[in-house]
Amino acid sequence: MSGPVERVPVLIVGAGPSGLSAAWRLSRLGIERYLVLDLERLVGGTSASERDGVVPYPWGAHYVPLPRADNPELVTLLSELGAVELDPSGNPEGVEAARVRAPEERLFIDGSWIEGLFPSSRAQLRDREELARFEREIQRLALFRDTTGKRAFALPMRRCSAAAEITELDRLSAADWLEKQGFRSKLLRWYVEYACRDDYGASLERTSAWAMLFYFCARVGPSGESAPFLTWPEGNGKVVGHLARKLGPRLRLNRLVSDVAPGPDGVEVVALDEQGHAERYLAEHVILAVPKFIARRILRPLKEQAAHLDEFRYAAWIVANVHLSERPRSRGFPFAWDNVLFDSPALGYVVATHQTLADFGPTVWTYYRPLWEHGELESRKLLQGLDHASVAESVLADLSRAHQKLESCVERIDVYRWGHAMVTPAPGFIWGAGRARAAEPVGRVVFAHSDLSGLPLLEEAFDRGLLAAEQVARARGLTFETQG
Repeated sequence: MSGPVERVPVLIVGAGPSGLSAAWRLSRLGIERYLVLDLERLVGGTSASERDGVVPYPWGAHYVPLPRADNPELVTLLSELGAVELDPSGNPEGVEAARVRAPEERLFIDGSWIEGLFPSSRAQLRDREELARFEREIQRLALFRDTTGKRAFALPMRRCSAAAEITELDRLSAADWLEKQGFRSKLLRWYVEYACRDDYGASLERTSAWAMLFYFCARVGPSGESAPFLTWPEGNGKVVGHLARKLGPRLRLNRLVSDVAPGPDGVEVVALDEQGHAERYLAEHVILAVPKFIARRILRPLKEQAAHLDEFRYAAWIVANVHLSERPRSRGFPFAWDNVLFDSPALGYVVATHQTLADFGPTVWTYYRPLWEHGELESRKLLQGLDHASVAESVLADLSRAHQKLESCVERIDVYRWGHAMVTPAPGFIWGAGRARAAEPVGRVVFAHSDLSGLPLLEEAFDRGLLAAEQVARARGLTFETQG
């Protein structure tokens, strides 16, 4: 392909949390000459947000648990945002405006809303006993330390214990682990499966027991208590927006990268702009901050030999933003930030205005529906066949069971179809050879994405971005301290 070539020291492909975090780390290391390309009109990937409602609202990820002091780079980033400050002992605390305010969660069950997410209104003595036993096991694993002092489940996950008694949990499904441990309460199993659907878009059978336990055990404080959540009206769009604003003209959106070709002296990259015109770049180093199903289609060496990437599976999701002129009526516990319906295949919705203290009047509800009941290919085919009207109708039908006269309050419903929303930690994947091999660089190309961890979390995307930036910095001859 002929035409002018733009030379750049570092080119980052992907402006999701990992690509933006890589740019943030490069700048902090003193490397300012780089470009970031992304296909979409909005930054953030599955942390994207929109601003054309009564308040900004998310299109995907919508919270970050308060990090521990042993994750200093993430603490630094959230401090830049004004979301975190340090107490006199140096431990991070969420500022009041960023911490999810009460009420935090409610569940619609048997015609009424109750506080919390466990279906306690139906629970019998056996259900409560099993819940208490499950919580004791979670507490035990949260406080576990192996012979080297590592936690069983930690953030980022590369700091997790590799002890056999912990890693062997990855061979089991969450369903098998519950059965093996004698947890047979249908209510407890619903509660645990909700957690798997929430973070991974997967059922108990399709989620690794290790990944399920990670959900409950990793995001905790020093004493094993659950970490408080930090959030904003636009969800994690607040974080990626902060990172993107630092880039200025180094960020180029609406670019479709079609070819990445490593060579002995650099990496040739071809991208199409929004008019379909080809742009050619020659980069000394490339950070490919895209999921593996994309990397194998654009990076030439992976087009030929990438059988190990067959282990990567992705969940399909529907996200709908419901714009309301006023709040519909509901029975029972009052509106919360997170609102879940017990007998729904969806996860429910979060309220964008919750943090603004505006409990009356117009709002935006972000409704999440993973297609967890179906296989990976079947889910994408189903998603592809849906139109806006049918999705909007199903969203209204689901939510109307819990809200009187909802339809009269709706101004519009926007829908986003995520064909590959997030990597799915199926049994055997987290500690398998394919995931480990996928992180290996290819010449001057290094990788950064949460799917390299097997866990679709902002903390993992952030960490993978830092690691990639540090790989590039070392290759460019820089020496520096790292968080390890």
